[in-house]
Amino acid sequence: MVIRRVLAPRIDFAALRRELGLPEEFPAAARREADAAAADPPRPAADRTDVPFVTVDPAGSRDLDQAMHLSRRPGGGYRVRYAIADVAAHVRPGGALDEETWRRGQTVYLPDGNVPLHPETLSEGAASLLPDVDRAAVVWTIDLDADCTTVAVQLERALVRSRAKLDYAGVQAQADAGRLPEPIALLPEIGARLTARGLHRGAINLPLPEQDVEADGDGWRLVLRGPAPMEEHNAQISLLTGMAAADIMLAGRIGLLRTMPAPKPEAVERLRMAAAPLGVHWPEGAGPGEVIAALDPAQPRAAAFIDQAAELMRGAAYTAFDGELPQRPEHGGVAAAYAHVTAPLRRLADRYATEVCLALHEGRPVPDWVRAALPRLPEVMATTDRTASAATRGAVELTEAVLLADRVGEIFDAAVLDVDAPPSARSRPRPPGGTVAVDTPPVRSRCLGELPLGERIRVRLVTADPAGRTVLFERA
Repeated sequence: MVIRRVLAPRIDFAALRRELGLPEEFPAAARREADAAAADPPRPAADRTDVPFVTVDPAGSRDLDQAMHLSRRPGGGYRVRYAIADVAAHVRPGGALDEETWRRGQTVYLPDGNVPLHPETLSEGAASLLPDVDRAAVVWTIDLDADCTTVAVQLERALVRSRAKLDYAGVQAQADAGRLPEPIALLPEIGARLTARGLHRGAINLPLPEQDVEADGDGWRLVLRGPAPMEEHNAQISLLTGMAAADIMLAGRIGLLRTMPAPKPEAVERLRMAAAPLGVHWPEGAGPGEVIAALDPAQPRAAAFIDQAAELMRGAAYTAFDGELPQRPEHGGVAAAYAHVTAPLRRLADRYATEVCLALHEGRPVPDWVRAALPRLPEVMATTDRTASAATRGAVELTEAVLLADRVGEIFDAAVLDVDAPPSARSRPRPPGGTVAVDTPPVRSRCLGELPLGERIRVRLVTADPAGRTVLFERA
């Protein structure tokens, strides 16, 4: 759902690319391997082209990792079929393309073009689950009972054919009108039940609006989006698959998990103490996830509370293991063991975790090239996660600064999302302030002054520096 959008002048993101050291062209040898794989695509023995899969992604995407088909099981419950692009079938272990994907780690998204993990001949071509073409996939078949408890998991390499490329906005409109296509007609029902199960076990989802920069003619628009319900339901299918993958790897005592510590009791208590001053009701016995799920993030006080809740979600990492199980295998936000396996076109780790699951499910040894890679993946993914986050943040900050560069001194309406903690005896003194969310343009920035958390105020723009990508307000 688009909340607000404002047009910005043309912006050159080249300096940001150079600053982050992002690669440009693929090496010639890597590109030749990708072209050869695209010219002779794999054809798995199992044929599931009779299943009418569809993809659901952002409107402009062509690197389509996932396709789904949902149905009811005879006697009750559901069957989730989730086809994931079979990237490993296209990339030769130890080859030039494999080596380059290790250097990149993951796709980095920028407004003026992506820096893909794989050449476009694969990522947006032969390996992508585009509609109306046969594609190699790893198909997860997950059977659920009526309460959406997993009762069986099957995994296989198979040939699939997507019937349609759907996008979030269109799917949400179809859901609102009660006209979802058959392959995903059950998504609201299954998604809602999976969400309820997650909240019951202690999962936490932060429905923070996302800032994004999009091309608009000769300029760029700064967009603030809140998560649409169908997008959240779609994410639950990916989480379901990731939890199934983690269970397989833990049972086999080898794999790669996405982990995060559970929220510390003192952090939960601090959040609980912030609830009453912000007018947030915290029912007796409810967990943080249940409290957050009941809020409207469009309301300033609720948005401030959710911003405070982000402190609970710290320490995400990748954890590799082989033989000895991890001491803390769970992901605190999911409230269960979880693995990344659903986006191999965009994340290096998913290719290897998927190969572990396939081997274990088929009762064969994990390939040596996979086993040898597992200990190296956490460092590579951590490094490239930081780069991808810096690219996203830098692009938004640059756009904000350009958009406001000629408006220094103007007054804006804003909501206070965060307030600086009181300085300690050892900390360096600094002026009081915090973080505000400006209404229009949709800018989130630092603001100086004594700020009332969760309240609406007026702020004056003090600095907007495109060269330094900085914006600063003060309370008016």
